[in-house]
Amino acid sequence: MTLDIDKLRSETPGTENRIHLNNAGAALMPLPVYEAVKDHLNLELAIGGYEAQARALPAFERTYDAIAELINCDRSEIALVENATVGWQMAFYGLKFAPGDRILTAEAEYATNVIDYLQVAKRTGVKIDFVPSDNRGQMDVAALEEMIDDKVKLISVTHVPTNGGLVNPAAEIGKVARKYGIPYLLDACQSVGQLPVDVEEIGCDMLSVTGRKYLRGPRGTGFLYVRKSILDKLEPPFLDMHSAEWTSLNGYTMRKDARLFENWEFNVAAVIGLGAAVDYLLTLGIEETSTRLCALAATAREKLSKVPGVTVQDIGAQKGGIVTFDHTTKSPDEIKNYLVERSINVSITGLSSTRFDLEKRGIDAMIRASFHYYNTDDEIDRLIEALAEI
Repeated sequence: MTLDIDKLRSETPGTENRIHLNNAGAALMPLPVYEAVKDHLNLELAIGGYEAQARALPAFERTYDAIAELINCDRSEIALVENATVGWQMAFYGLKFAPGDRILTAEAEYATNVIDYLQVAKRTGVKIDFVPSDNRGQMDVAALEEMIDDKVKLISVTHVPTNGGLVNPAAEIGKVARKYGIPYLLDACQSVGQLPVDVEEIGCDMLSVTGRKYLRGPRGTGFLYVRKSILDKLEPPFLDMHSAEWTSLNGYTMRKDARLFENWEFNVAAVIGLGAAVDYLLTLGIEETSTRLCALAATAREKLSKVPGVTVQDIGAQKGGIVTFDHTTKSPDEIKNYLVERSINVSITGLSSTRFDLEKRGIDAMIRASFHYYNTDDEIDRLIEALAEI
């Protein structure tokens, strides 16, 4: 399928007056997603929340099917959650650790995940080991395998880290995890919607995703994938009457599918919007959209590298749609503010997000420009012109 960029931009009103290069923060919603959310809210306004949910049940349930189609799994392996962090934590805190157990993770691991590792280490005595990166900056899969022993109870990796174009070799990591029978948790917060992600090909046991980034869904949405074969090895950190049934005065029975990790209350309009966003992407084709946004990012890296004072800081053998750079004389805050005045949205990534990686590279902070398929070459040129003026 050839993408009709003019049509896609007409369905994305935010592109009319801004250059939005903060898609790894929150992408611009397309009109069909906005309309799906608005229509359900109008229905709630007219007939009541419970009644609206009952009427909209097919659209609500379609969200499970759309996600399952996108990442190649069964709908019973999907839990809908408030955001990627909640999904990731429900899986991580559902695992059981003991003193001396080990967690293997990547050098570019995201701050929230590391904080959770540290908390569990404090509680249980588990040890956190960072697998070295190879000479291209991605997790060294050979080094990962060398670090495996019978104490390793989890391999946990961020697929596309927050601080640049790096794409970690998720499928190669999955082969190691499967070879040694070690649970594998993949933070796919910034990869699903940006890149083709097939959980069977990757081999992960758990995968967490947000709706607001590359899926172009509403904020406050996300999902967790949990492979059927690992469900009986996990117990969520909390349960309610949705995830379990009170079966006797002193007993309860947990669900047997991934909805075990959900709770009873949903933002139904947002869930329906998430389903609409995934369907929108499925219609366009993830191969086509990913190829385009990665090509735009590659063009931006090439042009940025020629701007006086600018240094592109992306690492990795494979690079996605996130581009990071800094400037010899201007701070990231100064650059961001300058670009905002010219209606160009970017963000800043710094030590507090990926401390291990950035300390190793001697970087305090960088500008992050994250591209989507609705961005254009003209927008790249306007970014370059603005930076040249600095």
